[in-house]
Amino acid sequence: MLKTLLGVSRVNFLTLSLVCVLVALAFSFYQGASLNGLDMVLVLIIALAAHISVNAFNEYFDFRSGLDFLTPKTPFSGGSGTLVAQPKHASLALAVAWVTLALVIISGLVLIARYGWPLLWIGLPGVIIIYTYTQYINRQPFICLFAPGIGFGLLMTMGSIWVFQQSLLPGAWLLGCIVSLLVSNLLLLNQFPDVNADQQVGRRNYPIILGLGASTIIFSLLHLSALLLVILGVSLDWLPPQVLVALLAAALLVKLLPAVARHHHDVTTLTPYLGLNVAFIHLYLLLIAAGLFWAGL
Repeated sequence: MLKTLLGVSRVNFLTLSLVCVLVALAFSFYQGASLNGLDMVLVLIIALAAHISVNAFNEYFDFRSGLDFLTPKTPFSGGSGTLVAQPKHASLALAVAWVTLALVIISGLVLIARYGWPLLWIGLPGVIIIYTYTQYINRQPFICLFAPGIGFGLLMTMGSIWVFQQSLLPGAWLLGCIVSLLVSNLLLLNQFPDVNADQQVGRRNYPIILGLGASTIIFSLLHLSALLLVILGVSLDWLPPQVLVALLAAALLVKLLPAVARHHHDVTTLTPYLGLNVAFIHLYLLLIAAGLFWAGL
């Protein structure tokens, strides 16, 4: 049972939530916010529970639709295969999804009691995205592209900043947009190997409706935009110059972007670059956080 719980939770992907909270914490530290231990615990619970919930719903609904039986499995796409191997545990996956979503709501209500109802503007859209992503959002190409980024960037990262310092300065919005672009791109590239399978179950995303070539262009533009936003933030004094250290991560893009352009049709050859994409996104955000902590010293 533990193996099933870990599988449907996709625990190896939860580092992304931790990095988003770390960026929020670093920005608040740079701003001189008085950080509260309870707030940090609640934010971390919400971030991890929300991520587990959307993963578990995705595992359950993809199993029920038959998609998990069609997708080629890579370490970064195609589902975990947990329910394909253990179909009797499908109800357990659904229970994990609902329990963790309830944990998100309860923890969110505690924060609302502490800091007021405006947090609903962050919490309510987050709950909607968690439940609707697999069943409904995946059939709307534009929303499908940006919903993951909105969830992790504009809601999780900016929401954490709001809790930590009860304000959203321009730099916070910029960081939310950077995270949004990166996470949307993470999901976009992970859709490439699943195009044929996704099409069979009625999904409609840009790799399906525009093709992999056009989607590769979108992928490159979003990553380059995330780099430019850091430069823009520093030039406008919304972010400290120390965050420019994050541009060191662009060295990975020199290999990643041309490789995706060349190999987008070949799942086997593309798979290592799915991992490189994950590495770039994590490194870029970690270096941004490091720059913010550095500036706050």
